[in-house]
Amino acid sequence: MHNKSHTTRPFYAGNALSRKWLSLTLAGAVLLAGTGLPTQAQAEGQLRIAQQFGIVYLLLNVAQDQRLIEKHGKAEGLDIQVNYLQLSGGAAVNDALLSGSVDIAGAGTGPLFTLWDRTKGRQNVRAVVATGHFPYYLISNNPKVKTIADLTDKDRIAVPAVGVSVQSRFLQQASAELWGDKAYNRLDKLQVAIPHPEATAAIISGGTEITTHFSNAPFQEQALAGNPNAHIILSSYQVTGGPNSPVVLYTTEKFRQNNPRTYQAFVNAIAEAADFASAHPEEAADAFIRVTQSRIDRTLLLSILKNPEVSFSVTPRNTLQLGQFLHRVGAIKHKPESIKDYFFDDKHIEGGS
Repeated sequence: MHNKSHTTRPFYAGNALSRKWLSLTLAGAVLLAGTGLPTQAQAEGQLRIAQQFGIVYLLLNVAQDQRLIEKHGKAEGLDIQVNYLQLSGGAAVNDALLSGSVDIAGAGTGPLFTLWDRTKGRQNVRAVVATGHFPYYLISNNPKVKTIADLTDKDRIAVPAVGVSVQSRFLQQASAELWGDKAYNRLDKLQVAIPHPEATAAIISGGTEITTHFSNAPFQEQALAGNPNAHIILSSYQVTGGPNSPVVLYTTEKFRQNNPRTYQAFVNAIAEAADFASAHPEEAADAFIRVTQSRIDRTLLLSILKNPEVSFSVTPRNTLQLGQFLHRVGAIKHKPESIKDYFFDDKHIEGGS
C-alpha cells in the first residue's frame, strides 16, 4: 500500500472570493463518489477525513503537511493511506459519515449533537477530539444592525448549514436568551446556507442580500479588514459564557472498534499537531498556507494564531452546555449529562467540559 494523500483543495477568501461555491447537502455522498473514493467501510490502515473551511481545522492541515497520521501509523505497524476531502456545512459532513463515504467527520458541535442524538443506540456517533478554542463572530455590514435584536426580514444571515451548524445553534442560543426558549429558532428564517468563502465575499463587497455572516477565522478577520462597514454584533464566547471548542472530529463506534490501530494513530497525530501549533505558530501558519493554498496575508494569519482568545487543544472545553440547551428546547431527544456521553472515553478528554 502506498502512502498517498488525496486532497480536494479549497479556495480561501483572498484568492477566489468570487468563485461560486457548491454547498454539498443531501447529495454529498453522491458527489463524493465522483472523487473515486470507495463508499464502503474502510479496512484498518485507510482513513478518509472530511473537513470544512477555516483555521479551526488547522490541526488537520498540520497533520497533512507533516504526514503525522502516516508517522503514527508506522508506530502502530500500519502503512496508512489518508484521504482528505473538503465539504461545506455540517449537514453534508453528517451525510458523508452516515453513508460510509468518510471515516472521520470534521464539523461543529452543533452537527455533532444532531448526529449523536440521531444515532444513539445504533451507529453511536461520538466525538474523538476537539480542535481548539476559537471565538466565532456574527458580522454585519448593515450600519443599522448593532445587535441581533436589530435584524429584520430585510437581512439575510449566512451560515454553513441552517439549523444544524454550530453557528446556527449559537444564534439559537442567543435568541433564546433574548426572547425566551420558545423563540429559540426565531432567526432561522433569515438564515441561508452559504460556504464561508462566498459569504465573506458578500460581506466585503456589499450590495447582495447577505448582510450578515456567522463566520470563523480567518474569514471573519478578512471581512472586518475588507469592508469598513463590517462590524461584530455577537461573539460565540458571549453566548457560551467564555472560551469553548466549537469544532470536533467524530466517527462511528463501529469504525473505532474495527480499526483500533488506525484510530489510535489518528488521535496521536492530532494531539501532536495541537502541541506543534501551540509551540510553533509561524510554522503552523506556513503549513496552513501550503495545504490550503491560501493567499491570506501571513501577518493577519499569525495575528489570529497568536490571539489570546485562540488556543489549540484536543481536550474539549465548554461544549456540554450546547447539548443541554438543544435538549431543553427540544432540538434533540437525548440529554447529554457529561462529555463521556458524546465523546469516546479516551484519556485526552479527562478534564474536558
